[in-house]
Amino acid sequence: MERKEFISKSPSETWDIGEYTGKNAKQGDLYALYGELGAGKTQFAKGIARGIGVKDWQYVVSPSYTLMNNYEGSALDMCHVDLYRIEGGEIEALQIEEFLQSGIVVVEWAERATWWNGVIRVEIEVIGEEERRILIANL
Repeated sequence: MERKEFISKSPSETWDIGEYTGKNAKQGDLYALYGELGAGKTQFAKGIARGIGVKDWQYVVSPSYTLMNNYEGSALDMCHVDLYRIEGGEIEALQIEEFLQSGIVVVEWAERATWWNGVIRVEIEVIGEEERRILIANL
């Protein structure tokens, strides 16, 4: 299992860490994001979008009400999912696996589902007003 730990001192540093992650992403990667409300999950997703070449990456928003948003990147496409408002049985209806065949999937509030081996777990922990510990582990 590979693990990387980063410290972010601002939202822009979280974008940079996400961008690094996106530049190393490959088709079929699923990023399961964990962290409390306001931890920076969406900021990290914006960075991934920037890393895969989404032109308007700064407009990536949490799909809290739409459940999922799709973004076209120059390197890969990204399906951005938010499970905050979803019930257990509804997760399968999203058909996340289908999106993995053409790009990557980034899931906020990943603790609301059960994942399979190979998922990339991203834990974002608040350690200060703007400071975050970001742990990325391939499981």
